[in-house]
Amino acid sequence: MLDSVFVLLGGLTLAAAGGEAFVRGVVGVARWARVPAGIVAVTIAAFATSSPELSVSVNAALAGTPQIGLGDAVGSNVVNLGFILGLALMWGGLQVPRETVRRDFPIALAAPLLTAAVVSDGVVSRLDGAIMLMAFAIWVFFVVRDARRARSAATEVLGEPRHSLTVVFSVGGLFMLVLAGRLIVSGASDIGLALGMRPFVIGATMVAVGTSVPELATTIIARWRGHEEIGLGTVLGSNVFNGLLIVGTTAVIHPIEVEGRAVLTALGFGVGLVAVVFPNREGNISRVRGLLLLAGYVAFVVTQLVMQSL
Repeated sequence: MLDSVFVLLGGLTLAAAGGEAFVRGVVGVARWARVPAGIVAVTIAAFATSSPELSVSVNAALAGTPQIGLGDAVGSNVVNLGFILGLALMWGGLQVPRETVRRDFPIALAAPLLTAAVVSDGVVSRLDGAIMLMAFAIWVFFVVRDARRARSAATEVLGEPRHSLTVVFSVGGLFMLVLAGRLIVSGASDIGLALGMRPFVIGATMVAVGTSVPELATTIIARWRGHEEIGLGTVLGSNVFNGLLIVGTTAVIHPIEVEGRAVLTALGFGVGLVAVVFPNREGNISRVRGLLLLAGYVAFVVTQLVMQSL
């Protein structure tokens, strides 16, 4: 148990360094490509920071325990919104770009609702997984379309972008973040197993926190550096990747038998947290929302642990 704690601490230290480099890289890539940083965050950064969840889920499915992957994906979404975005809002309110409200918030809300629909019969089949992957592809199409429009407008004014070495920061930072996530997942999983927790609960709590370390480091450091759009875009994009791409991929590899009550409870928290964070008419998310998000995350963890003991 003590060794697992040291592994966790090492992972957290590595995450801080990786997050700093990764944020610098994302900002640089956005400037080089001449597209809004929020679009880079909701796509490239979100996919990169979701790679630990993808790795855990695919490996769990191949090992015949896809419940851990489902728990990790669903739990990570609650961690992203409740814990990570809640912490970020402690710095103050966020002003959300109009296109983010229009494009990304609806799909972030629809993803857990679609997951709830496909788990209602007690199993996520390969067909269900394929449907989720199709929904993900549609969202990616609209994001890419917006990115092409933004880049064309910028190039018309500024000319073609010059080459940049900022990709080195992105790749280096991502490598450290992924390694940090693996260390934390390893330590957290060992602790969960030692405590006798069920696979879904381990995935939704212990593993979800570990695999969300890249999002945590990226979001907090981005907020600290004054790049709020990167943190918000990474959280929203990661939720879409987790809810559609990762769950869909896991189900296609191995159909998932669902622990109905635990999964639906987690999805309910996910939907509720998206509703809490949805911006007002002026596109603002206040600091008070952050307190509600943190309270919601604590309630989620307590609920999962209580259900584990029943």
